[in-house]
Amino acid sequence: MRGINIITAKPLSRRTVLRGVGATVALPFLDAMAPGVSALARSAAKPVRRFQAIFVPNGMAMEYWTPAAVGRDFELTPILQPLAPFRDRMLVFSGLRSSWIYVHAGASGSFLTGTRRGGASETDVVADTSIDQMLARELGGSTPLASLELSIDKEANAGQCTSGLSCAYTQTISWRTPTMPLPMENNPRAVFERLFGDSGSTDPEVRRARLAEKRSILDSVMGKLADVERRVGADDRRKVEDYAAAVRDVERRIEVAESRNDAHPEVFAEEPRGVPSTFEEHVELMFDLQFLALQSDITRVATFMLGREQSTRTYPEVGVAEPHHPLSHHGNDPALIAKMSKVNRYHAELTSRYLERLRATPDQDGSLLDNMTIMYGTCMSNSTRHAGTNVPILVLGGGGGRLKGGRHLAYGPGTSHANLLLTLMDKFDVPLERVGGSAGPLPIDEIDTLSEV
Repeated sequence: MRGINIITAKPLSRRTVLRGVGATVALPFLDAMAPGVSALARSAAKPVRRFQAIFVPNGMAMEYWTPAAVGRDFELTPILQPLAPFRDRMLVFSGLRSSWIYVHAGASGSFLTGTRRGGASETDVVADTSIDQMLARELGGSTPLASLELSIDKEANAGQCTSGLSCAYTQTISWRTPTMPLPMENNPRAVFERLFGDSGSTDPEVRRARLAEKRSILDSVMGKLADVERRVGADDRRKVEDYAAAVRDVERRIEVAESRNDAHPEVFAEEPRGVPSTFEEHVELMFDLQFLALQSDITRVATFMLGREQSTRTYPEVGVAEPHHPLSHHGNDPALIAKMSKVNRYHAELTSRYLERLRATPDQDGSLLDNMTIMYGTCMSNSTRHAGTNVPILVLGGGGGRLKGGRHLAYGPGTSHANLLLTLMDKFDVPLERVGGSAGPLPIDEIDTLSEV
């Protein structure tokens, strides 16, 4: 028989955790966690649904983003083309207006909160609770971590970062409460230790000793991994082996980055030890960490900033030498907009690689992508004007059977993007009267074109 517990009738718990010295390793979903359950029964069971937000900074080259046609027969634009393999799992939104239009602060500050206001000064920090944190409260009781907040850029210095407001608005998209913005972690080592280190250890020296001796976090649980493999069928053994190999690979890549930083401290003095030398390596490593966390059900909620607002990163990988933020203020120059589109497309390409891994990973009776809701984009369109109208937003994934992709949905002027946030909460069976400045749910299931909502 395939993929079941062949040694004992006792099923493995979905919450099986392998504890070792300084290590806690959760397992991905295995057939042995539901022995004897038919494929039909698994497909009928309520899927484990997950939420992820992926934020891109400094607006969008809208001429290269917005499809011309509405409905199912739209053509993918140059920026969206890397996402072509996931067209059937993609909703493209047009016409939505940011609930808080205020330079760069509004772009990230309102993305998941739908807030209509911000503070009055660099010390006055106020927004609204973000939907990722609302979902963390609903879903986090079943997982070791309620949520995971990651970024590529390190935190800015304290003080004002945009038009006299606090840096909080530009360096996070997650708000636990209206006055509590959450920090975003950009150090892969810190994230890895949070996912797999034994946070319950009473002796922190154990973890430090393991790191100093460069021992793998899996070393102390190898015997328990082998015991699991003996108890399950061939399909599950392959899943466990692949998962362990993926954890080792991520750990190895972090160690390579740390070795590089140690060898050249004068060059990388301002970066955490575990940050890779290139943007692409860093992004892929952070995506892999989120993948492992979601696959093993360490968390069901993740947020990721591919860059913070006003980032001045350059993108030599795609031939863009200009710093991103100044380039985004392109003055509607077609040549500069074309360069801006290369950055936007590159972000989509990196995301597409991640989506492919989600789609290739079995989860219950489908794939991880089938059971995820991923919100991608920003709350700024034409960045040369700091425009908060017609903001570029996608929703990707199957939503555990609750999302119907493959469509470009257009809404009338004045439709708040906060209405979409309210609808996404409803898709998670968390109905609310309001999210931020929402005026009501956004119909997304059967409608292609709407008047003002």
